[in-house]
Amino acid sequence: MSRKNFATALFTLLVCIGAGPLLARTPAPAAITLDRAAATRAGVSADVLNLALSAVTCGVTSGELAIPPTLTLIDYSRPSTQPRLWVFDLRSGRMLFKELVAHGRNSGNNMATHFSDVMESRESSLGLFRTADTYVGQNGYSLRLDGLEPGFNSHARERAIVMHGAPYVDPAVAKANGRLGRSWGCPALREAVARRVIDTVRDGGVIFSYYPDPAWLKTSKFLNCSATAPMTVATK
Repeated sequence: MSRKNFATALFTLLVCIGAGPLLARTPAPAAITLDRAAATRAGVSADVLNLALSAVTCGVTSGELAIPPTLTLIDYSRPSTQPRLWVFDLRSGRMLFKELVAHGRNSGNNMATHFSDVMESRESSLGLFRTADTYVGQNGYSLRLDGLEPGFNSHARERAIVMHGAPYVDPAVAKANGRLGRSWGCPALREAVARRVIDTVRDGGVIFSYYPDPAWLKTSKFLNCSATAPMTVATK
């Protein structure tokens, strides 16, 4: 058996949406669990959540990702004044955080509309990232990210696109200015919660950054997946 086929067979993915009878076609050696009802109550778009789960499924079944412990979903189609970052524990299915998050200063004002993977663009990037290690830098406690999508986010390391806390990510700033402050492309969080979020998602979690960008939706290797491993779904 080829390495690719072995990986495909090994990482059969189970996405549990709440609790209920299994529509099983084949036993799954590992499981991803997510409480869809809780996500909906927290304001997550069902369509965006489906895309995120599809991207993770593709990454795992293709062998490019190990099954991640957490999924961080960022929906940049929402205004910066609204919570648009959610963290899910993919073992228990629980939603752990619902937070504000900044976008890059050249991505837009309250609404982000421009995205880039170009050095010095100061724009946010789209697609699937894997979380790595932490360090203390000019923005304090920070989390390195590895972009997994060439053409969209694969220069994250070179661009120093990291998760960190920032004083301009604050409801008072949003109220005063009609938008959050903006980063140089990093998904910056409230200082009060940044360390807890970072320590929850570090070391192998995934971040899915969404915007309905036609080029990305059409060409993303994780949204247009050639992996063919069966997926077992549990529904209510």
